[in-house]
Amino acid sequence: MTEESPVKFELVDINAILQTLPHRFPMLLIDRVINIRADYSGIGIKNVTFNEPAFQGHFPERPVYPGVMMIEAMAQTAGVIGIKSVEGTEKPRAVYFLTIDKCKFRKPVLPGDTIEYHMRSLGRRKTMWWFHGDAKVNDQVVAEADVGAMLTD
Repeated sequence: MTEESPVKFELVDINAILQTLPHRFPMLLIDRVINIRADYSGIGIKNVTFNEPAFQGHFPERPVYPGVMMIEAMAQTAGVIGIKSVEGTEKPRAVYFLTIDKCKFRKPVLPGDTIEYHMRSLGRRKTMWWFHGDAKVNDQVVAEADVGAMLTD
Protein backbone atom coordinates (compact mmCIF):
# COMPACT_ATOMS: atom_id res chain seq x y z
CA MET A 1 0.00 0.00 0.00
CA THR A 2 1.40 3.38 -0.99
CA GLU A 3 1.38 6.27 1.44
CA GLU A 4 -0.76 9.26 0.47
CA SER A 5 0.93 12.57 -0.19
CA PRO A 6 0.44 15.18 2.57
CA VAL A 7 -2.45 17.63 2.29
CA LYS A 8 -1.28 21.20 1.49
CA PHE A 9 -4.75 22.78 1.39
CA GLU A 10 -7.63 21.10 3.20
CA LEU A 11 -10.28 23.43 1.78
CA VAL A 12 -10.40 26.04 -0.96
CA ASP A 13 -13.84 27.62 -0.56
CA ILE A 14 -15.82 29.58 -3.15
CA ASN A 15 -14.29 32.91 -2.08
CA ALA A 16 -10.76 31.57 -2.59
CA ILE A 17 -11.79 30.01 -5.93
CA LEU A 18 -13.07 33.42 -7.07
CA GLN A 19 -9.66 34.89 -6.19
CA THR A 20 -7.86 32.06 -8.01
CA LEU A 21 -9.80 31.55 -11.26
CA PRO A 22 -11.17 34.19 -13.64
CA HIS A 23 -14.38 32.18 -14.26
CA ARG A 24 -17.72 33.61 -13.11
CA PHE A 25 -21.40 32.64 -13.28
CA PRO A 26 -22.61 30.84 -15.32
CA MET A 27 -19.23 29.31 -16.23
CA LEU A 28 -17.78 28.78 -12.74
CA LEU A 29 -18.64 25.11 -12.32
CA ILE A 30 -17.12 24.11 -8.97
CA ASP A 31 -18.21 25.11 -5.46
CA ARG A 32 -15.07 24.15 -3.54
CA VAL A 33 -11.88 22.10 -3.77
CA ILE A 34 -10.75 19.85 -0.93
CA ASN A 35 -7.63 17.91 -0.01
CA ILE A 36 -5.14 19.46 -2.39
CA ARG A 37 -2.06 17.31 -1.85
CA ALA A 38 1.64 17.84 -2.40
CA ASP A 39 1.49 15.43 -5.38
CA TYR A 40 -0.85 17.89 -7.17
CA SER A 41 -4.03 15.92 -6.61
CA GLY A 42 -7.30 17.11 -5.13
CA ILE A 43 -11.08 16.91 -5.27
CA GLY A 44 -13.41 19.53 -6.73
CA ILE A 45 -16.99 19.56 -5.47
CA LYS A 46 -20.10 20.60 -7.42
CA ASN A 47 -23.58 20.54 -5.90
CA VAL A 48 -25.94 20.12 -8.85
CA THR A 49 -29.31 21.86 -8.43
CA PHE A 50 -32.34 22.09 -10.66
CA ASN A 51 -31.63 25.85 -10.91
CA GLU A 52 -28.58 25.26 -13.16
CA PRO A 53 -28.96 27.33 -16.37
CA ALA A 54 -28.18 24.26 -18.51
CA PHE A 55 -31.35 22.49 -17.35
CA GLN A 56 -33.51 25.03 -19.21
CA GLY A 57 -32.59 23.22 -22.42
CA HIS A 58 -30.84 19.97 -21.35
CA PHE A 59 -33.54 18.63 -20.97
CA PRO A 60 -36.62 20.38 -19.50
CA GLU A 61 -38.66 17.19 -19.15
CA ARG A 62 -35.76 15.01 -18.01
CA PRO A 63 -32.86 17.15 -16.69
CA VAL A 64 -29.40 15.67 -17.23
CA TYR A 65 -26.26 17.63 -16.31
CA PRO A 66 -24.22 18.10 -19.52
CA GLY A 67 -21.06 16.01 -19.80
CA VAL A 68 -19.14 18.87 -21.38
CA MET A 69 -19.73 20.90 -18.19
CA MET A 70 -18.24 18.07 -16.13
CA ILE A 71 -15.12 18.13 -18.31
CA GLU A 72 -14.86 21.92 -17.92
CA ALA A 73 -15.25 21.50 -14.14
CA MET A 74 -12.39 18.97 -14.19
CA ALA A 75 -10.21 21.59 -15.87
CA GLN A 76 -11.28 24.24 -13.35
CA THR A 77 -10.45 21.89 -10.46
CA ALA A 78 -7.05 21.17 -12.05
CA GLY A 79 -6.51 24.93 -12.43
CA VAL A 80 -7.17 25.55 -8.74
CA ILE A 81 -4.84 22.69 -7.79
CA GLY A 82 -2.06 23.98 -10.04
CA ILE A 83 -2.36 27.64 -9.09
CA LYS A 84 -2.65 27.02 -5.35
CA SER A 85 0.10 24.38 -5.25
CA VAL A 86 2.97 26.16 -6.99
CA GLU A 87 4.88 29.11 -5.56
CA GLY A 88 4.54 32.27 -7.60
CA THR A 89 1.08 31.47 -9.00
CA GLU A 90 -1.02 33.10 -6.28
CA LYS A 91 -2.50 35.87 -8.45
CA PRO A 92 -5.52 35.26 -10.71
CA ARG A 93 -4.53 33.78 -14.04
CA ALA A 94 -6.31 32.55 -17.11
CA VAL A 95 -6.54 28.79 -17.50
CA TYR A 96 -6.90 27.57 -21.09
CA PHE A 97 -7.71 24.06 -22.27
CA LEU A 98 -5.00 22.35 -24.32
CA THR A 99 -6.29 18.81 -24.65
CA ILE A 100 -9.13 16.49 -23.74
CA ASP A 101 -8.29 12.80 -24.16
CA LYS A 102 -9.80 9.45 -23.23
CA CYS A 103 -13.10 11.08 -22.30
CA LYS A 104 -15.92 8.75 -21.31
CA PHE A 105 -19.35 9.33 -19.84
CA ARG A 106 -20.63 6.45 -17.72
CA LYS A 107 -23.90 7.53 -16.03
CA PRO A 108 -26.20 10.55 -16.11
CA VAL A 109 -25.91 13.20 -13.41
CA LEU A 110 -29.22 14.56 -12.14
CA PRO A 111 -30.38 17.51 -10.03
CA GLY A 112 -29.66 16.80 -6.36
CA ASP A 113 -26.40 14.94 -7.10
CA THR A 114 -23.06 16.04 -5.71
CA ILE A 115 -20.21 15.53 -8.15
CA GLU A 116 -16.68 14.95 -6.86
CA TYR A 117 -13.95 15.65 -9.40
CA HIS A 118 -11.00 13.48 -8.33
CA MET A 119 -8.03 14.99 -10.15
CA ARG A 120 -4.41 13.81 -10.14
CA SER A 121 -1.47 15.24 -11.99
CA LEU A 122 -0.07 13.27 -14.92
CA GLY A 123 2.73 15.74 -15.63
CA ARG A 124 3.81 19.32 -16.00
CA ARG A 125 6.03 21.31 -18.36
CA LYS A 126 6.53 25.00 -17.54
CA THR A 127 3.00 26.49 -17.53
CA MET A 128 1.34 23.42 -19.06
CA TRP A 129 -0.30 20.77 -16.88
CA TRP A 130 -1.92 17.40 -17.59
CA PHE A 131 -4.36 15.73 -15.20
CA HIS A 132 -6.50 12.61 -15.08
CA GLY A 133 -9.97 13.17 -13.67
CA ASP A 134 -12.69 10.86 -12.41
CA ALA A 135 -16.07 12.50 -11.83
CA LYS A 136 -17.91 10.56 -9.12
CA VAL A 137 -21.41 10.62 -7.67
CA ASN A 138 -21.89 8.48 -4.56
CA ASP A 139 -18.45 6.88 -5.17
CA GLN A 140 -19.47 5.72 -8.68
CA VAL A 141 -17.56 7.05 -11.69
CA VAL A 142 -19.95 9.00 -13.93
CA ALA A 143 -17.30 10.48 -16.27
CA GLU A 144 -13.55 10.38 -16.78
CA ALA A 145 -10.99 12.20 -18.93
CA ASP A 146 -7.41 13.27 -19.25
CA VAL A 147 -7.25 17.07 -19.55
CA GLY A 148 -4.41 19.41 -20.35
CA ALA A 149 -4.38 23.11 -19.54
CA MET A 150 -2.08 26.09 -19.71
CA LEU A 151 -1.82 28.85 -17.09
CA THR A 152 -1.24 32.37 -18.41
CA ASP A 153 -1.01 35.86 -16.95
